[in-house]
Amino acid sequence: MKKVVSIVTAFAFSFFLLFFVGYRKSEFVILSTNDMHASLDNVARLATAVKECRDTVFTIVVDAGDRWTGNAYVDLAEGRLPMIRLMNAVGYDVATLGNHDFDAGQKVLDGAIDEAEFEVVCANMQTTSELLDDVEKSERIVTPEGVEIDFVGVVTSYANGHPDGNDSNFEGLKFEDPQIVAESEGDESDGDIKVLLSHMGHDRDLALAERYNGYDVILGGHTHRLLDTVVNGTVVGQTQRKLKYVGVTKVKMRGSKVVSIEYENIPLKNYAKDAEVEAQIKEIEANPALQEVVGSMAHSTNHVGLCNLQTKIIKEATGAEIGIYHRGGVRIIEGLPKGDVTVKTLFDNEPFFSQVHLVEMTPAQLRKLIVEKYNDTVNAKEAHVVDLYATTPYRIIVDENDMAYDVAFPRLREGRKYKIAVADYVARNYAHFECESEVRLPLLVFELDRAYFEKNSPVSISNKMLQSVVVRKQR
Repeated sequence: MKKVVSIVTAFAFSFFLLFFVGYRKSEFVILSTNDMHASLDNVARLATAVKECRDTVFTIVVDAGDRWTGNAYVDLAEGRLPMIRLMNAVGYDVATLGNHDFDAGQKVLDGAIDEAEFEVVCANMQTTSELLDDVEKSERIVTPEGVEIDFVGVVTSYANGHPDGNDSNFEGLKFEDPQIVAESEGDESDGDIKVLLSHMGHDRDLALAERYNGYDVILGGHTHRLLDTVVNGTVVGQTQRKLKYVGVTKVKMRGSKVVSIEYENIPLKNYAKDAEVEAQIKEIEANPALQEVVGSMAHSTNHVGLCNLQTKIIKEATGAEIGIYHRGGVRIIEGLPKGDVTVKTLFDNEPFFSQVHLVEMTPAQLRKLIVEKYNDTVNAKEAHVVDLYATTPYRIIVDENDMAYDVAFPRLREGRKYKIAVADYVARNYAHFECESEVRLPLLVFELDRAYFEKNSPVSISNKMLQSVVVRKQR
């Protein structure tokens, strides 16, 4: 009888234990960033936010790509390691790849991943070399309560078979469609919570969530949006750019079941700076060569003015008749104030080590390039805006549906070939770029900018756009 009672008691206790474990409540927080672009201003504040969060709840820190390109203190340092070391100090757990993480080449990226004390995941990238061969498709993190969280990473890819960037940076790599791969990895995952770290843009994130509800959370990047929404039951967030915000995903569980998921973007400016991380940043910024004044602006200029200036500089430096530059290649979106311009400022504005191509093009070839870029269905963030600035004015003619079908050049003669200086990125990567007598000059745009400021300061340039968009019914 006693044996029977003992068995019953043991069974009851086991049942109670399983019931308790299966239904006990727990919670955790995911702190997320994206598109930091080597901005150091708020890293110490982020470190404080992470410490405060980890003092109260189990916390995972993640990043959705583009950790550098945009700050000379990082981009000119050996291996671009300052950013990785700061992320180590903050305490990141997992990150995916962004297109700009390839800007310094695969060898630099591979070395940075080796230096990282966090996991780097990217499911839609395949490599045929030993470089980047330790990048996994996903990473699982388990909370103290046993909740299994799977993080899948993807980076954007286009018709050319790779993310935004120069073709040479992606040799030997293959990038599958990130949405398709995200779905297949989501189906394979058996985690209690599934999180997609996406660097394919908010538009693709939202489209994926609309048709596929395999992820509980999508934390995105690439398009620099401040995003906080729920689509088809999936929480979708993005923290804009340059560490202005940190994404906070609060997850409450009952056993292995989700009770609630809440997302919010929190401004980092409200946090004090962590002393240790701030000291590390000060050491990184102790580079007098970057503070050298090379010239000055005669007046404040906006982003349009900087684009106009860039086209003027490459035109005059090469003896071309026309200078053309893409708006995304001019990185200081807020423009420049009146006053001194330093080496760091120039590099922050053009951090790609771009060269200039000297080509011959007719107005017809220019027209095709501009029309196709305006109507771009592949890289949507560059479409339906004036993307190509030029020293010569032009008007893009669009129909009622905002589709370009013509370009008017008031100062150019049809049929004539013009000598044109064009941005490296445009010549190498834009579809429908057709020209003659193409020569890639051994001239870095950054060095041309520096020489111009040294010779022409104080620099004055118009902030008025020479290009425009006109709506006109197509005949």
